[in-house]
Amino acid sequence: MRPYLVKTPRLVQSFFYNYSWRIKTDKKEIYLTFDDGPVPDFTPWVLETLRRFEAKATFFCVGENIKKHPHIYQQILDADHSIGNHTYNHLQGWKTPTNKYIKNILKAESYLQSRMDKQGNKLFRPPHGRIRPLQAKKLRKQGYKIIMWDVLSGDFDQSLSKETCLELTLKHIRNGSIVVFHDSDKSFKNLDYVLPKVLEHFTEKGFAFKSIY
Repeated sequence: MRPYLVKTPRLVQSFFYNYSWRIKTDKKEIYLTFDDGPVPDFTPWVLETLRRFEAKATFFCVGENIKKHPHIYQQILDADHSIGNHTYNHLQGWKTPTNKYIKNILKAESYLQSRMDKQGNKLFRPPHGRIRPLQAKKLRKQGYKIIMWDVLSGDFDQSLSKETCLELTLKHIRNGSIVVFHDSDKSFKNLDYVLPKVLEHFTEKGFAFKSIY
């Protein structure tokens, strides 16, 4: 059994109602998100793939990676995708004292602030989806919207075949779904196969791919 759920149960979504799990809409819209970049090779490939389908997405960036690869981060901005905070060095909230966690997020924010100001919303996704209630409360006071997901593609799962990854992802996406992918080395084996097919499948069905704001 996989140690994660592809589809976030509605009970979980209703219990943690202060988090955004999906976008409420009757329109045929899907919200793809990419965690852990920007990084060489993989983030540019994602950007080019999205461009081919005229798709917009949201990139939850690690501050340390922006510092290392500012030119790739600029490519995300130039393509007019939205961005969000994913901590400075991918800290897991459950394992990190709250004050240290918030400081780490604010450090990452220094690399993201100008873009988030332009967007009008500060977006945050906790690495691994793990965040303590007090941490979330403090972030909301800082003006952040906490963006989770209702579909976890499993692209990071090395034991998952690319065909199964695609099948599970296609099965659970619906109007307003927030879908998690990763622009990273670990995920590329599956992402390389799954992302173009997801884009093609839903484009043919008349869906649009939107950024989160």
